[in-house]
Amino acid sequence: MSREIKSVAVLGAGTMGTGIAGLAAEKDCKVLLLDVSMEAAEKALDRIVNGRPLAIDTPGKEANIELGTLADDLEKIADYDWVCEAVIEDVETKRKLFERFEPLRKDGSVVSTNTSGIPLRDITAGMPDRLLKDVAVTHFFNPVKIMKLCEVVPGEKTDPDVIDAFRAFLGGVMGKGVVNAKDTVNFIGNRIGCFWMLKGLHAATDARKAGLSQERIDALMSAPMGLPPTGLYGLIDLIGLDIMDFVGKNLAVNLPQGDAGLPFNKFPAAEQAMLDRGQLGRKTGGGFYKLTKLDDGSRKKETFDLDAGDWRDAEDVAVDATADVVLADTADGQFCWDIMGATLSYAADLIPEISDDIVNVDRAMRWGFAWGKGPFELLDTLGPKAFLAKCRANGTAPKMLEVLESAGAETFYRKDGTEFLGLDGQYHPVPAE
Repeated sequence: MSREIKSVAVLGAGTMGTGIAGLAAEKDCKVLLLDVSMEAAEKALDRIVNGRPLAIDTPGKEANIELGTLADDLEKIADYDWVCEAVIEDVETKRKLFERFEPLRKDGSVVSTNTSGIPLRDITAGMPDRLLKDVAVTHFFNPVKIMKLCEVVPGEKTDPDVIDAFRAFLGGVMGKGVVNAKDTVNFIGNRIGCFWMLKGLHAATDARKAGLSQERIDALMSAPMGLPPTGLYGLIDLIGLDIMDFVGKNLAVNLPQGDAGLPFNKFPAAEQAMLDRGQLGRKTGGGFYKLTKLDDGSRKKETFDLDAGDWRDAEDVAVDATADVVLADTADGQFCWDIMGATLSYAADLIPEISDDIVNVDRAMRWGFAWGKGPFELLDTLGPKAFLAKCRANGTAPKMLEVLESAGAETFYRKDGTEFLGLDGQYHPVPAE
């Protein structure tokens, strides 16, 4: 069966639902947007048209969106090619909605859940084969209009033509960078990115004891690594400690036994105290940092000193370093090894668990977390053999690094990045984006 998506019914008009609906409407698709009440749906449309950032760039394209409620208008999904569930991150809420809409959708339609990390099998367990053949995860990153990445995850019974239809529509119409992921907790981007953040908080605690300031920690975890200028603490301020706490609890339940991320699903004491008193980040006016507008119109940046437990003036720290600092025998190098070295090792040990190849991993981190280079591209910059030698000195040997060594290869990519090293130890053409 060949499938084509020209219309989408979005169930749930929260942040992700409105982003998906707005982008689809911008691309001239027919859109049905349903929420718990008409008032909620109308407020969602106002956010699409007037929010920051705008979900629709072209005035008038909002006319492509029809509003309704989940209680009164769910049967209208029969007229749509793609039914996209985008309600809260709760398995039972998603399951109940799936059970309601499955009998109402038309034959040949495709279905997806927009979730950032709940395994598809948990949402669809025990549901009819008709659904299991037509369903996948479509994990967009926020804000939908801006972030390039969309992870597509099939279930055990998903028809290949469903994935083909999603790739054609999401990539060709909506302009996304589509990454093939597997039905594992947090998929690719969040599996690695959340490890980097949660492990990073513990590594940063040790680094502060060694004399590194919070500002230096963030400076090291930005430009030298090819990462966004927010660094570690700044990124968590943007996301929110409450969200990271939720992520940690999800990982604690769903990570496989023996996973390297399991010891880091809880915050260090200082960060836990911040969470307990509601000091969550930008959404609460300040987390690790805060900006205060002064009477003269200027802004003052302050740092919450985790060790002193109070605010102080933020330091302006510049670090003259490159990614090679990960291998350096210095205080800076030890911290970078503890967080970035651990993250690269983690990524190199997750093939084929989360992805069949390194290309999808690298694209997920570049497109979803704005890394300048993906983990394997960064390993090529550092020198995989030197990195593996340091891993072995610390008692580990990540799987893909051993594959590279056994193959007698020097790098994960060759021929100007047009070929990549597979799990079979052979080089293969890099697929088109």
